[in-house]
Amino acid sequence: MSQDPSNALDTVIGGGTSKVADSSQALQEARQLEADGDRVGAITVLRTISGSNDEAAFRLAFLLDLVGEEDEAVSLYEELNRRQQQPSINVLLNLAILHEDRGDINSAERCLKQILDTNPNHPRARLFMHDVRSSKDMYYDEEQARDMAKRSALLDTPVTDFELSVRARNCLKKMQIRTLGDLLKVSEAELLSYKNFGETSLVEINQMLSSKGLRLGQSLQSHYSRMRQEIYEELKGKASEAVLNKPITQLDLSVRARKALQYLGVHTVGDLATRTEAELMGVKNFGATSLDEVNIILGNYGLDLRNLD
Repeated sequence: MSQDPSNALDTVIGGGTSKVADSSQALQEARQLEADGDRVGAITVLRTISGSNDEAAFRLAFLLDLVGEEDEAVSLYEELNRRQQQPSINVLLNLAILHEDRGDINSAERCLKQILDTNPNHPRARLFMHDVRSSKDMYYDEEQARDMAKRSALLDTPVTDFELSVRARNCLKKMQIRTLGDLLKVSEAELLSYKNFGETSLVEINQMLSSKGLRLGQSLQSHYSRMRQEIYEELKGKASEAVLNKPITQLDLSVRARKALQYLGVHTVGDLATRTEAELMGVKNFGATSLDEVNIILGNYGLDLRNLD
């Protein structure tokens, strides 16, 4: 809730002597109505002078906030902020509170920053800024939590909910692939190796996943990527950064071995040392001779292929 406007405004603008007298009389009347519990009456009186009297405008904004007219209160505070040569700290504080209450965290932060830029030790502004930034962190955490919940719900969707052929659906069922998340844990090669699962079924599934921004083996790739990064960090104790970052194109490898490594996404010596013999031998045309080449080169740098264990 905004702070009480009594004597809170920094400057008051008046016109001629009679105008000041009229404004003062109206302000006095509004205060009396407010004291009597007639907020609506006070608001009515203050509206008549708020355009030319900053104190009346401030008090009007405060009362509008109390009766739930937040939109008009915000507009009044913003108008006050624009028309004052030196913005009032109390206007900015109340405006910041309203913005935060309405969930506009960035606007609240801007108001408080405007105060702290000229008065960095203002206690209330510093306190509110701490609260606002905490709310901002919570807001982003909530956004992230919502995104994660949506993704989790998507991955839990049964594959039977999607338009797939009977053959594809039956194959997935026999492979114990029941949800979208299960599909992301298998590779194209694993699907194609299953009896009766052909290229047509693979195209169906790839198209369905692609429409949702997903792909086969996605979860496996994320897992292997994290695992290889951990292994790479361990390799730094065995070889220098220069060695680990050395491109395989600069190694004395046969064309067959080099193409096989490029197919696997191996680009540096460090990448190569995170792979296993089984991964390399699983590539078409990569045989025992190519494996010997790789082992000799890695050995020259004091490295070897990753042990499967």
